[in-house]
Formats: sequence, C-alpha cells, structure tokens
Amino acid sequence: MTPAAPLSPVDRADLRRRVDAALTSFMASRRAWMAGIDDGLTPVADALEAFLLRGGKRLRPAFAYWGYRGAGGPDSTQVVATLAALELVQASALIHDDLMDRSDTRRGEPAIHRRFGTHHRRAGWTGSADAFGEASAILLGDLCLVWSDELLHSSGLDSTTLARARPVFDEMRSEVTVGQYLDVLTQATGDTSLERAGKVARFKSAKYTVERPLLVGAALADAGPEVQAAYSAYGLPLGEAFQLRDDVLGVFGDPEQTGKPAGDDLREGKRTYLVAAAMQTLDPAGRKLLEQRLGDPELDTEGVAALRELIVGSGALERTETRIAQLTETAVAALHRVELLPEAREVLVELAAAATRRRD
Repeated sequence: MTPAAPLSPVDRADLRRRVDAALTSFMASRRAWMAGIDDGLTPVADALEAFLLRGGKRLRPAFAYWGYRGAGGPDSTQVVATLAALELVQASALIHDDLMDRSDTRRGEPAIHRRFGTHHRRAGWTGSADAFGEASAILLGDLCLVWSDELLHSSGLDSTTLARARPVFDEMRSEVTVGQYLDVLTQATGDTSLERAGKVARFKSAKYTVERPLLVGAALADAGPEVQAAYSAYGLPLGEAFQLRDDVLGVFGDPEQTGKPAGDDLREGKRTYLVAAAMQTLDPAGRKLLEQRLGDPELDTEGVAALRELIVGSGALERTETRIAQLTETAVAALHRVELLPEAREVLVELAAAATRRRD
C-alpha cells in the first residue's frame, strides 16, 4: 500500500473527538430504535450513553488507528467509525467485569448493576432490586457486544476491507471472554503462581487492549506479515505492562484518579502478578496473612494499609515496576525493526508511555 501523507499534530489530538463523534452518532440511532420498541428502554439508552460517552481513554481505537496509519492506511471517517467498535467490546467487558467483581463504581459513577438496582428500588417495583440490577448488567453487556458487530459493519468501509479484519476482531472478542473466565477460575482455585497471573493478564486484558487492535488496524490496511509480526512483538509486552500498571493502581491507586475505592482489587481477591510476586517472597506468616485477608469484602482502610505494607515489604511492588519498565522497553524496540510511517511510529511510542504511566 502506498504510504499515507504525513500527519499533523492536530490529527493526533483529534482522534479521540472523532471516536466520540462516531459513538455519539451510533448511540443516537440505537436510542431511536429502542424508543420505537418501548418506553421502558429509555433507561438502557441513558445508561449506555453515559457509560460510553463520559470517560474512557479510547486506547483501543488509538492503537488500532495508528497501527492502520503506520502500515500506510489512508485516513477516513469510515475507518474511525469502524475502530470505534472496539469501545463497545470494551464496554461489554467492563460491565460484565464489574458485575462479576461486585464492584460498586466505575469511573467514579455507580456500576451498571448498581445503577439498575437503584432504579428498581426508587421505582418501588416487586422482587429483588439486586437481582434486577444483575440481570440488567448481563443484558446490557451482551447488547454492547452485539452492537460492536453492528457498528463494525455499518461504518461504511467496503466488504473486502472489513473481511480482512473480521477474523482478528472475532478472535479478540473470544480471547477476552475466555480470559475473563480464567480470572474467575483463578480466584476460585486460589492459584497465586506467576505463570497463572501472567496468562490471565495476557488474555483478559493485554491482547485485546494493544495487540489485537493493532492487528485489526494492520488488517484494514492490508499490511504484510512483517508489519503484523512487529505489531505483535510491540503489542503483547505492552499489553502485559498495561495490565500490570492497572494491577498496581488496583492496590495503590488514588480513588480520585481510578474512579474506584482504594484497595478494591484486594477486597475482590484478585490473583495478580503483584500478589503472586509477594507470595513468592513473603515468609510463611506473611503469606498466611495475605491469603487470609485477600478477597475479604469487609476489608477496611486499616486492613488495606496493612496488606499494602506487606506487599511493599516483600519487594513485589518494586519487582512489578521493574517488569513494567522492561516490558515497555521491549515493546518500543519492536517498532524500530520494521518500516512504518515515522509519524505513526512516534505516536505509538507516545501511547506506550501513556498506557504504562504511573499516576502518583
């Protein structure tokens, strides 16, 4: 494919606005469709518009877009709309994840299952408000996954171009689903090995955050195998580093920045790399304490502080930070082993820093 024209700084900064515009237009059409079915669907439209349009870093469309541009793909409104479908996959995963983790908030607002439980209570309906909220979250998460298909195919790109990306898009959605199951399984079995933590991170988050979006972009641009290989060599370690940063924030993050209560991952019993690394080096008494308190939904501020101190003292936090830095360095190095549009390579390097940046 002929290399695309150089990119201006405005083009880079404008991508998020364009993704938001595509999602806004799509949701307006879905709201009108639901309004024609039943007034009872208005809260569904309200909730999903709020969830999709008020927050989110748009990392997945960004990786896909710059992967596409790096491989020589020309800019178009249709391409941006196609890649906005990745945000619907993300919304589905987050809605279901919050339900499975029994999380109260997302981005500082009530999680979808909590929102609909509250809606039930305020309306004074019969039956269990919590059960209604949980059922609503399952269905709204499913709806987002269905809509990701609809947006992908209604974006305006020709069928031949879409057909190249379809297998990657499908595999990505399958991977994140089985990754979510592995996360649930790991919590149930109590497996705290580094191997298991790495596999969960890779399939639950890493691949669908960076590698697969890049490969979707590469497929749309009809990129050759050398570009695809470079994107995997960049995307896999960077996706893992991104998940490790998220794990650190889940234990040590500021609620004002994360939008979730401090130490929520500890209450949810997440068997992350951070926890696995601590388990490896703690003495028997420390391991026993961490095992006993991990997954305690009643863990208070003092309990969170005690487990944080335990993790820091074990060297696990430092070890995790070192691994994040190493993985990010490996990822960025892969971009320089293949010919890409220079401006797109520069943005991908910037995205690597943004995805793994400390927030303290």
